[in-house]
Amino acid sequence: MAKAALVTGGSSGIGLATARMLRDEGYGVTLVARTPERLAAAAAELDAHAVEGDIANEDDCERIVVEHRAHFARLDVLVNSAGVGVGARIGDLKTKHWDLQLDVNLRGAFLVTRFALPLLKESRGLVINLSSIAGMTAAPGLAAYGAAKAGLISLTRSLNAEHRDDGIRATAICPGFVDTPMAAWTGMTSEEMIQPQDCAEVVRALLRLSPQARIPEIVIERLGA
Repeated sequence: MAKAALVTGGSSGIGLATARMLRDEGYGVTLVARTPERLAAAAAELDAHAVEGDIANEDDCERIVVEHRAHFARLDVLVNSAGVGVGARIGDLKTKHWDLQLDVNLRGAFLVTRFALPLLKESRGLVINLSSIAGMTAAPGLAAYGAAKAGLISLTRSLNAEHRDDGIRATAICPGFVDTPMAAWTGMTSEEMIQPQDCAEVVRALLRLSPQARIPEIVIERLGA
């Protein structure tokens, strides 16, 4: 049976680039996103299984994994790529924007991973958490985003510590600004930013490792940053 991957935030940006790479590597892919039109277009391009869902909703997180299992019966690679960013300095940061970023960027990744653990144990699978360099160093205006991404790095470490005997390996990928709609506020051109395909290529390299090799964190710096 062909290997299978589940990619949240899979209709655009890093998620789509990673899903495209996984398809090219022969994986069956489940794409998860909130926007039906973009999800349908991405799934059609990749001949992927599409599941509409909101990662901030616990019931949706469980349903996503249930639908993936029903379609593929296995899970070898989980990519937690769904993310949201709202820039504001701490004194101006609205509570709803703090909650949103923690819910999507950290809580959602935790929930999907928790529901996926039985499948990941069966396959001795790989978990990719899309964190950020903002989770490793402070940036004005990114307090909530950085806190969520730092939490995601910590969650990755805990996953490795708790499930090494199950053969599960987790990696937090921490890029600088990537050429995605979320980074449009920076005013940088596409050529100045890391490309989504760069992140996908890092995941491809992780797929090539032996089962005994694990890389907990990978930082991708932007040239000239």
